[in-house]
Amino acid sequence: MSEQPPEQPPYSTRQLEEIPSVEVISRAAVMLLSAGAERLGLADADPETSPHRDLDEARRLITALAGLVTASAEYLGLHAGPLRDGLQSLQKAFREASVVPDPPGQGPGEKYTGPIY
Repeated sequence: MSEQPPEQPPYSTRQLEEIPSVEVISRAAVMLLSAGAERLGLADADPETSPHRDLDEARRLITALAGLVTASAEYLGLHAGPLRDGLQSLQKAFREASVVPDPPGQGPGEKYTGPIY
């Protein structure tokens, strides 16, 4: 019986060296975008009754996404527009989900993106 090499973690240091920075940034942004949508309950048929809905967690994820997208926009090229659109959609969904919406400019990530109405 031949011995199998140990499994490598999904992203070893060697593999990350070979991935262009725009792809690493985009992957991180998509993960934050997906996690934010989950925490808003958007993956369920009725977001208001979703067991995954957690607006506090969603706020943190959306703010982190806003910081990442804003800080790296110049490097993202054609990826910047769709990521900004996704971010804005999450910000609007958060505003709609909030019982007492934040004033314009004070919602999640708005200190980086400007007010979302």
